[in-house]
Amino acid sequence: MVRRATIVGSGPNGLAAAVSLARAGYRVEVLEAAESIGGGVRTGELTVPGYHHDVGSAVHPAALSSPFFRAFGLRERIEWIVPDIAYAHPLDGGRAAVAWRDLDRTAAGLGRDGGAWRRLVGHPSRHLDAVVEFTGSQLLRVPRHPVVAARFGLRVLRSGTSLGRRTFHGEGAAALLTGVLAHANTALPSLAAAGSGLFLAAHAHSGDGWAYPRGGAQRIADALVADLHAHGGRIETGRRVRRLGDLDWGDPDAGDLLMLDTTPRLLLTHPDLPGSYARAIGRYRYGAAAAKVDFALDGPVPWAHADLARSPTVHIGGTRAEIEAAENAVAAGRLAERPYALVVQPGVLDDSRAPGDGQTLWAYIHVPSGSTLDPTDVVTRQLERFAPGFRDRIVASSAMTAAERPQFNPADIGGDILGGAFTIRQAVVRPVLSRTPWRTPLRGVYLASASTPPGPGVTGMPGWYAARQALADLSGVHVELEDLFPG
Repeated sequence: MVRRATIVGSGPNGLAAAVSLARAGYRVEVLEAAESIGGGVRTGELTVPGYHHDVGSAVHPAALSSPFFRAFGLRERIEWIVPDIAYAHPLDGGRAAVAWRDLDRTAAGLGRDGGAWRRLVGHPSRHLDAVVEFTGSQLLRVPRHPVVAARFGLRVLRSGTSLGRRTFHGEGAAALLTGVLAHANTALPSLAAAGSGLFLAAHAHSGDGWAYPRGGAQRIADALVADLHAHGGRIETGRRVRRLGDLDWGDPDAGDLLMLDTTPRLLLTHPDLPGSYARAIGRYRYGAAAAKVDFALDGPVPWAHADLARSPTVHIGGTRAEIEAAENAVAAGRLAERPYALVVQPGVLDDSRAPGDGQTLWAYIHVPSGSTLDPTDVVTRQLERFAPGFRDRIVASSAMTAAERPQFNPADIGGDILGGAFTIRQAVVRPVLSRTPWRTPLRGVYLASASTPPGPGVTGMPGWYAARQALADLSGVHVELEDLFPG
């Protein structure tokens, strides 16, 4: 008898689990609440016809280094753009710090801080696969490359404390690092932000840089869905699962599986969930939120510094002190007057995003959980600061507040797009303290979302780990990626 696997959620993690189980011989069905598949990797015409915006994530620094996506062959299935500039950071007065894919060129541009930058990120970028192995799973284990892990940890300890202020002398390098640390949407400095930021900075100087798919993030979901269909799987959109107890997903005694690419809170709707586990899920915290705006522009952004016109990703927020003040305000539950903004302009290297000379620009700021702030005006002001005349380029815009995000994705609790507060504790307790956090106490039910290790990012790894754990629980044999994705 063919076993069934039901996947709730069609984000990259849910689809990774779906593809893995379909290749393992399961009859797979994916249930997606939205009318389109992809979760955080969707692309749509959010402003005006012909302008293609990434609805969720846009640039994917860790996708091409992901062991799952490498085995899946994602690089070969879709066309990737690998920019010469991974990210850039403008400063007042027409200045900017630039993270080139070439580490030496980056160091040269940072002047007297170039050597310190090379010492900070050079080793992890040269040993990126070992860093990915160490950070890319749950942390309650002995790393395969302990020396690399130890050296990475020492850099995190320095960058995540006040000692980090002694690393650089000038504004450029300090801002360039702080801009990438701020992705963690938590108080600064912090060890959690330093861990994620150094991981991202190391990717900036790898061979794959901060890559993104030509045509939009939707291409990632489409590639996964094509493989799922090729192995007999199916998807039902417009199907929101509100209560697990009402879902007929099969017979766990017969080996049927339920994979949840969702918030762990959905487990609380099951009547048989043990109280101790329910209490642990109740203690799992969600963090500050993101408010996003998409702009359709009639031409390129008029950056004051020329190199910014070549960088798909731009971190806006000024100096290290300004960014830290803005992020710490949000962490304390307040709106920042001059917030940090993560900006992506994919059209600088991808002419498929808009007609003619048009450009799309994607930006989000960090805000307190549940905020109703429309970010359009504050993002526009920050962009005008470093690109005078930006406002005159705007054809149309579309905003999503933090309060509205759960309507787009029910897993974005309060607008938290990271699957849970990004803290050191929750790097280990994600969402519970366990060597197998993807397994739940409910037989046949597994978590496969960013609320499980290795956490947020478009890697597919939480979905793969959940599927591998389920297969091991059923057979007693650990299936490896090469078993399902030969060649």
